[in-house]
Amino acid sequence: MKTSAFLAALLSLTLVPLAAATDPVPLPEPPPDVVTPAPPSTPETPAPATPAAPVPVVPAVLVPAPAPAPSSPAPASPVPGSPARTSPAPTAAPSSSAVPSISNVRGLWVDAFGPGLKTRAQVQRTVEDAARLGVNALFVQAIRRGDCLCRRSVLPTVTDSDLEKGFDPLAEITRLAHARGMRVIAWVSVTGAVNARVPNTNPAHVAQQHGPKAGAASWLSRRPDGSWQEGADGWLDPAIPAAADHMAAGVVSLVRNYPVDGVQLDRIRYPDGGAWGYDPKTLARYRAETGTKGTPAPTDPRWQAWKREQVTLLVRRIALEVKAVRPTAWVTAATITYGPPPAPGDLAAFHKTRTYADVLQDWPTWMRDGLLDLNVLMNYKRDAVGEQGAWLDGWNAFAASVRGGAEVAGGTALYLNPPAVTASQATRTVKSGLGWVGYSYRTPTLDVYGTRQSMPEGLTAIRAVLTAPGGALAAPTAWTSQPHTLRGLLGRVVGTVTPGGRRVEALRNGQVVARTTTDGTGYYGFLNLPPGPVEVRVSGQRWAEPVPEVGVIRYPDLLVRDVLPSASGKP
Repeated sequence: MKTSAFLAALLSLTLVPLAAATDPVPLPEPPPDVVTPAPPSTPETPAPATPAAPVPVVPAVLVPAPAPAPSSPAPASPVPGSPARTSPAPTAAPSSSAVPSISNVRGLWVDAFGPGLKTRAQVQRTVEDAARLGVNALFVQAIRRGDCLCRRSVLPTVTDSDLEKGFDPLAEITRLAHARGMRVIAWVSVTGAVNARVPNTNPAHVAQQHGPKAGAASWLSRRPDGSWQEGADGWLDPAIPAAADHMAAGVVSLVRNYPVDGVQLDRIRYPDGGAWGYDPKTLARYRAETGTKGTPAPTDPRWQAWKREQVTLLVRRIALEVKAVRPTAWVTAATITYGPPPAPGDLAAFHKTRTYADVLQDWPTWMRDGLLDLNVLMNYKRDAVGEQGAWLDGWNAFAASVRGGAEVAGGTALYLNPPAVTASQATRTVKSGLGWVGYSYRTPTLDVYGTRQSMPEGLTAIRAVLTAPGGALAAPTAWTSQPHTLRGLLGRVVGTVTPGGRRVEALRNGQVVARTTTDGTGYYGFLNLPPGPVEVRVSGQRWAEPVPEVGVIRYPDLLVRDVLPSASGKP
């Protein structure tokens, strides 16, 4: 390739928007351990490998340099007539002995499954209510199920008769919230594809083009028997390369086209139950990359580890692509906290939780590797039920102990608790040094969720307790910190039918400083390597270029030629 052409290709690298697709998606989900109120009856540079046109990527595990000596969905629609619940006694807040602040975010989730975002008047009211409450950030649902409550993403707009014609909710709420000093994080249901009861009718939607009736072109995650529904929902499979491209493109388009302060990745996992990922394309890729035969059992540790890695690789891909567009954009995730928590620092115990072993989220690694700037735990617990009050505090403590450089916030379920418990959970969370986010604006109390109280009444009730002396929102708190991750390196290998699962090493002065793996499309990458020269080696090829202080350097594509495979199935 001529130098001029190569430079032009390098400079022109961007994530190419894939075919639009999708339909609405739920928000943070209440974990199964939380019983939802039931309805009454309801880089010196060696010779470069043959470069190809450059593109995006994925990071790695930082390797310590030799020492001199010794990183839940939204509530269902409220059910009329839910029985009233007795208000439980709030769990006592831990004693505050000068706990260092990990995050000053004080936020509110704003979902798109009811009023709040669908008209100009609703958006204005939402921002006014949030300002009165005293929060400094709004986590605004943008991408629901492969579609967007916006007009300028690569995805179709939601098909919702309540959405004001021609109105762009994401643009308007960002404008109004910024004017009031609040940050706006665009919340995305990453793997959400379709709800069978309310499908998006746009022919460009992902469920229309790659849904259950698309045959070999389907991108849905499936059980061993081929079924795809979890309840009424269909989920995209992170291990299908084209689906991963599509999901990444959707998220990145929000940062490219709107002045949002960041993105939040929700449903960045496999569905509950463990027995998912059995699409023939996923199985064929797994066999090709690992050299295994047959169909793995849902409990096969190697199969689980491989699928878990695909989720992490998707998080890395999105983080690098977002930072390539705007290094100061926040990359956050709404993460699962199922069941009793591990003790602080106990990763072995975390690996036994449903979060890690069932839905395949490895968020301690996401934080350690710089993939997340902020981890918002979906710590949806009810203090009156068993040990859930202690679980909430325990998950907060565990996340703080493994956070790396990421900020951590505890997300609590306003809709599962009366105001006094919400106030106690928020106070305990912020006194432990974490930020706090409440779910959600539309259902601010248990009584609103149960339709025994109006939304305005519920907002008034939680404002009274959260802003009371000693409350989490008693004094104005500014969230002005900058994201921990500001730089990265990304690249891709090409020229092989099995680009995924290849070991990639980053070296400095001849020493390996980080390792990672290529994803199904051949992308690799690293976040937060120290600035300066870095050499990457993968499948016999190498490239070196300096990592900037701020921004993401895109390496040219590396052309690999397969030789005899190693025991892992990759050269």
